[in-house]
Amino acid sequence: MFWNKKPKYQTIHITDATFNELVAQSKVPVLVDFFASWCGPCKILGPVIDELAEEYDGKALVVKVDTEQNPGLSQHFKIKSIPTMMVFNKGYLQERFQGLVPKPNLEEILNQYIAKTDEKGRLFEGESEE
Repeated sequence: MFWNKKPKYQTIHITDATFNELVAQSKVPVLVDFFASWCGPCKILGPVIDELAEEYDGKALVVKVDTEQNPGLSQHFKIKSIPTMMVFNKGYLQERFQGLVPKPNLEEILNQYIAKTDEKGRLFEGESEE
């Protein structure tokens, strides 16, 4: 029934003040989506990011940054167009993408970083920390 709908998963929104605590110090891979409420492609990508945040809960951190409300992060990472997505692992920026990226591609990227990391957040032997 429609009144028994599961509540929508709340994707974490990162701010200038919480970035270091949540992203830079994370023990799991982090996918950060830089977006703006007025951006058409961002509106298309938004539900995909929300799905990934729910599906990867506990394995990876999928978060959003509103570029309009967090100009410090936008300037620091030189965000020129949105949506822009970045993957961080062990506090280091690993990959950066602009525009619409299909969900299967984002899943593949996240799975790649999850596979490199054990349950305590350490890289498996043979992998180098960059």
